[in-house]
Amino acid sequence: MNVNYMYSLIAVLVLCLLSYVGADMLGFQALFGIWIPYLAILIFIFGFIIRVMGWAKSPVPFRIPTTCGQQKTLDWIKPNSIDNPTTKGGVLIRMILEILLFRSLFRNTSMAFSKTESGIKIYYRLEIWLWVAALAFHYSFLTVFVRHMRFFLEPVPLCIRIVEQLDSFFRFEYFSSVIEVGLPGIFMSGLVLLAAVTFLLLRRVFDPKVKYFSLAADYFPLFLFMGIAITGILMRYFAKVDIVGVKALAMSLVTLHPRIPEGIGGLFYIHIFLVSTLFAYFPFSKLMHMGGIFLSPTRNLTTDTRAKRHINPWNYPVKIHTYEEYEDHFREKMIEAGLPVEKEQV
Repeated sequence: MNVNYMYSLIAVLVLCLLSYVGADMLGFQALFGIWIPYLAILIFIFGFIIRVMGWAKSPVPFRIPTTCGQQKTLDWIKPNSIDNPTTKGGVLIRMILEILLFRSLFRNTSMAFSKTESGIKIYYRLEIWLWVAALAFHYSFLTVFVRHMRFFLEPVPLCIRIVEQLDSFFRFEYFSSVIEVGLPGIFMSGLVLLAAVTFLLLRRVFDPKVKYFSLAADYFPLFLFMGIAITGILMRYFAKVDIVGVKALAMSLVTLHPRIPEGIGGLFYIHIFLVSTLFAYFPFSKLMHMGGIFLSPTRNLTTDTRAKRHINPWNYPVKIHTYEEYEDHFREKMIEAGLPVEKEQV
């Protein structure tokens, strides 16, 4: 039985409890509101750079892209210029589709069984819901991240205000009036983010095949994202916090003149502590695929192994023993054994 998800859940709950007790009960608001966020950002920046530099230094002497189509060969055989690109333009299109639309995940399949009169039939089906959830998760998180830039910028740029207006386009007036009069417009990105991460978590917990190889490191970021989304939704719609104070704290952090305003509330410190944990954890986790996708030789290389010969430039020089030297050395023995020789003995 895979119980790794329990360890990750307990870890996130401990983080929530630690930040609430430390900031709201013990009065360590400066620690959780100023110094931990600063430290998390520094760890994120330097950790990200170190990981990327390590990948950039890794030698890739050969072309090893993953291929899902016909390579360019003879003129009368039609090649697949995107799935098996031989030009930089094809690689560029492939990378754009991979980064923006998760094209390889869209074509991901899973094996399933069905009982028939003749026996058990094995077939493959598209994991379309996994692709939808992954796409919804990434784009909703990007939208939330862009929207939160309004706390760190003054005046707020027009592009951020446009994203915020589009995100709250569906305002659910009836739902808002039922919960509370004057409730702010509901942002779709927060709800979609929570729904998507919940689907990804439940898939790991209840799908036997995925659950079998899932580690605590796979569950922890999901619970962390879920905690961030839940605390953000609670702060906006239910347990109100002082938005003016949050804006003042964010601006003081950006201007390097940090100060803690009064009356922000303990829920905010849980939220910012989880966000800080995410930033600090990011460079050392599988979340680094955000930077690794650009340096992946299985994605960013052309497939021209039939058109060009690729020689490893890191190979050390090796003394070559030609056939002529071999025959000169063993000519007498070859003639005695009746083996053909190219040059008779003089």
